[in-house]
Amino acid sequence: MKIRKIVGLVAIAVAVIAAFVAFPYATLLLALLGIPIGLAAPADAHVRVLVSALVLNLLGHAFDTIPAIGPYVGAIIANIGIVLAGAALAIVFKNIYARLTE
Repeated sequence: MKIRKIVGLVAIAVAVIAAFVAFPYATLLLALLGIPIGLAAPADAHVRVLVSALVLNLLGHAFDTIPAIGPYVGAIIANIGIVLAGAALAIVFKNIYARLTE
């Protein structure tokens, strides 16, 4: 199993756990777990990661109105959006660095 997949699975596990249990620095941990995902993303997946980060962060809490499970589903989606935001920032900075060192 590749390290990118392992980090991705850990990120999803932390995102789910953080939806049910509040622990300090969960957001920081999620964003940091997204960085290696973004650095390892192939060039043809960059746009998908960027768009996914935007959509999940904008619409993450759209399910909060569903009775009983809505807030948890919304929190999980928002947490995964935080992971992808870290990945998106890594992609953006990687592309900036590549442009500056050409």
